[in-house]
Amino acid sequence: MTTPIKQRAKIVLQGILAAASAFLLTACGPNAVTVHDANDYPDRLSDWGLVSLDGEQLVISDQSLVYELNTALFSDYALKLRTLYLPEGSQAKFDATQTFDLPVGSVISKTFLYPKDSSGALLTSANWNGDPSAIQTSDYELIETRLMVRQTGGWDALPYVWDGDDAYLSLTGTIRPMTLSSGEPLNYLVPSKNQCASCHATNHTTGELMPIGIKARHLDRTTALYKKNQLDHLAERGWLDGVSHISRANAVWGDASQSLEHRARSYLDINCGHCHNAQGAADTSGLLLDYEDHPASAMGWCKPPIAAGRGSGGHLYGIVPGQADDSILSFRMATNDPGMMMPELGRSLVHGEGLALVNDWINSLEGQCL
Repeated sequence: MTTPIKQRAKIVLQGILAAASAFLLTACGPNAVTVHDANDYPDRLSDWGLVSLDGEQLVISDQSLVYELNTALFSDYALKLRTLYLPEGSQAKFDATQTFDLPVGSVISKTFLYPKDSSGALLTSANWNGDPSAIQTSDYELIETRLMVRQTGGWDALPYVWDGDDAYLSLTGTIRPMTLSSGEPLNYLVPSKNQCASCHATNHTTGELMPIGIKARHLDRTTALYKKNQLDHLAERGWLDGVSHISRANAVWGDASQSLEHRARSYLDINCGHCHNAQGAADTSGLLLDYEDHPASAMGWCKPPIAAGRGSGGHLYGIVPGQADDSILSFRMATNDPGMMMPELGRSLVHGEGLALVNDWINSLEGQCL
């Protein structure tokens, strides 16, 4: 005969076992992140546990943190969902100017997607606040998810291309022919693993891959998703050590409440500065477009090109104050000719709104080239 004490003990034990079972299911379930070794990358994106589909719903691991940049790189009007994962118990080191030092085992993901109209054509604008729970394949077309993985020997870049209910590793990249709702064709380029290095090797001498957006000036902002500053949110989660708010965060390029110069400089910083910096692949051009305090001539004012070739469009100077139509910078942003356009990789369309911003800024400048 079972006594009341034994019955209560049995109930307690069953509760403990049930709780333990639930914990194990959560830890090993679809939201659990698995970081793979460099010699054993999986073919399926879902094997990482970072980003996956549950039916039509995009699912982000609750071990990851969604984040946004103040101003993002233009990529043929694609939306981008960014996530950051750090191994349990680890921290990133804050830096006021450089990329944060993330621990080995960290993974950054960036999923590219387009909203769709009722016919399935791709839209180039959407009212989306960055919340991944709003993303369903009935309303959005998933294109690719790029991973950056911090291994012992440095960062590695991996492109995964969406096809049906999963994305698949494509080290050689691919081209996705698509049609925009305007009827304009778009040959969307998913970069190869090697092409990723053309932007992420921000130091041309070392050739080391580095994240571009994980810097204080890009992240120092309050987002609609968290309703607080991202740097504070990272610190509260225990992921970022030594946080301080910087004196000059980059602008949101479309925010007209911020100055025209600040918005234009921020736009050029994220779209051009990863190559056009003192250590970057374009350092030999002498044109520096990262958001540092460079002399005006280094930023293009009345600066003749060193080796632009036909990329100059017949113009004499990088920036002609007050005359965007005569400036090489504007010309290269306005063309989609592969031999002349800038940036050289990552777009096949002209970003009309970004071009208008930079043109307005150049046209506001005073002075003349002698």
